Amino acid sequence: MANTNLLMVQHGHMESERIVLRPVSLDDAEDMYEYTSDEETTRYLYDPHKDLNRTKNFIANYFLEEPLGKYAIVLKESNKMIGAIEFRIHESNKCGELGYTLNRNFWGKGYMTEAGRLILELAFNVLDLERVFAECDVINAASGKVLDRLGMKCEGIHRKSHMTKGTLFDSAYYSILKEEYLTRDNKDEAVVSAES
Repeated sequence: MANTNLLMVQHGHMESERIVLRPVSLDDAEDMYEYTSDEETTRYLYDPHKDLNRTKNFIANYFLEEPLGKYAIVLKESNKMIGAIEFRIHESNKCGELGYTLNRNFWGKGYMTEAGRLILELAFNVLDLERVFAECDVINAASGKVLDRLGMKCEGIHRKSHMTKGTLFDSAYYSILKEEYLTRDNKDEAVVSAES
């Protein structure tokens, strides 16, 4: 069996037509603060950051402490970090969990779908996983649409399963299986390019 961590390290940088996925660094703090301080962007996730130092601590204590599978989403044309996407692997049942955040100024442009396609290609064509799943707040319609565009199916609703800002919300659970991914229409499939 392949070493999953080694494969993840070897695919620490991936790119598609418009974006690059790469590890988050402290140099991303200002770009990240732009969206972590925005009430609308963080609405379903956490309290907005009140200052840049909180974002720096967030990067150090979350993204840098255990960086594997945590990527900055960076625009190729400007080198601006516009969000983050995370992929956690559950080796015991050959599945992976997808999560993401995108700067509100870049919503509706297909960037998150593009980033998600890179992760799905990594999951199924490199890591040989059997399933990828994600959850989103049921009232977060935009996130649900991203998951739909990735070919994921809603499996059901977990009632009051997600705590955000002190309130319990219902979560919609989505997944895609390897056979579904491999048989779907891949006309606009992103190409993963590994850098060691």
